[in-house]
Amino acid sequence: MKKYISKFHYLTQDLPNRTHIEQAQIACEAGANWLQYRCFTKNDDELIIEINQIAGICDDWGTTLILTNHYHLLDKVDAQGVHIEDFEADFVAIRNQIGEDKTLGASATNVKRLLTTQTTGVVDYCGYGPFAHTNTKPNDKPLLGFEGYRQLQRHLINIPVIAVGGIQLADVEPLLETGVYGIAVSAAINLALDPSRAFKEIYRKIY
Repeated sequence: MKKYISKFHYLTQDLPNRTHIEQAQIACEAGANWLQYRCFTKNDDELIIEINQIAGICDDWGTTLILTNHYHLLDKVDAQGVHIEDFEADFVAIRNQIGEDKTLGASATNVKRLLTTQTTGVVDYCGYGPFAHTNTKPNDKPLLGFEGYRQLQRHLINIPVIAVGGIQLADVEPLLETGVYGIAVSAAINLALDPSRAFKEIYRKIY
């Protein structure tokens, strides 16, 4: 089943001065059509309460809501899918658990992993990075830079690839010129002095 995949993925993050609910409200009011809830500081009961509050905001604005990793909660919340960051995850098993209607996203840091993910036949899109240094999701993987995305043109890739990791406003247009399907952004919006303005500036670059 072919799913709608946005070209602009906005991710919430754990912040000391702004809740995920507040982040979601700002993003949706600014025009977000795809929101990925990325929270690792709460237990399941707390997650369910917060996700359903964010789902209400997303419903008001017609925004797709995707959970990071917490696919075991999909039957308890009103979300449209899940993004799995575990490179070794059994995506076929996850697809069987969540059903065909839910969107399933994956992460990859190199072409081999990206192609392996595509070969499963059950993943709807893949976040590919890191493009640049990022503190949002620290890792020791090589930075791809613009060239890392240009190299994808040498391979037969037929799922949407979303560039992710340390992307700033000035990077958006050059990244799209590499042929990548879309962009995922977190800190460049969430840590901006004016998150709403930052979101709109990036949105205009993409659309």
